[in-house]
Amino acid sequence: MNAKKTHQLCVALMMLLALDAIAQSKPIPYPAKGQSAQQQQKDDGACYSWAKSNTGIDPATASAAPPPQSGPAVGGGERVQGAARGAAGGAVVGAIAGDAGKGAAVGATAGTMVGGSRARQNRRAQQANTQAQSQGAMDTYYRAYAACMQGRGYTIK
Repeated sequence: MNAKKTHQLCVALMMLLALDAIAQSKPIPYPAKGQSAQQQQKDDGACYSWAKSNTGIDPATASAAPPPQSGPAVGGGERVQGAARGAAGGAVVGAIAGDAGKGAAVGATAGTMVGGSRARQNRRAQQANTQAQSQGAMDTYYRAYAACMQGRGYTIK
C-alpha cells in the first residue's frame, strides 16, 4: 500500500471515529432514589464542578472546535515545495527536450497543484485529529461526571 492510500485510509478512519463520537453525548442521570428536580439540579452542578476539577477538562471549552484556518499561509509550505520539486523535474525534462525554462514553468505549475492537494489532505487529517482529541477529552469528563452522579444515587443512561 503506498503512502497516499495509507494517508487517505487514516483520514477516513479518523472521520468515522469522529462521527461515532458525535453520536455519543452527555450521560443522562435518572433519579433512582426519589431525588427531586431541585436536588438533581444541585447534584448536577456539584458533579459538573467535581468532574471538571478532577479531570482538568471543561466541557464548555473542550467541545468548542478551533476555527478552521484558511488562506495562502496554511498548509506548511506544501505548495512551495511542490512548485520547487516540479520546477526542478520540469527543467531536467525540458533540458532533454531542448527548452529547460519552459519545462521548469510547466513543472512548477504541476508541482503547485500537487502541493495544494497535499496541503488540503494534511489539513483534513489535522482537523480529524483535533476532533478526535476533543472527543477523547469529553469522554474522560463524562465518565467522571457519570461516576459522581452514580455515587449520589442516580442511574446513568
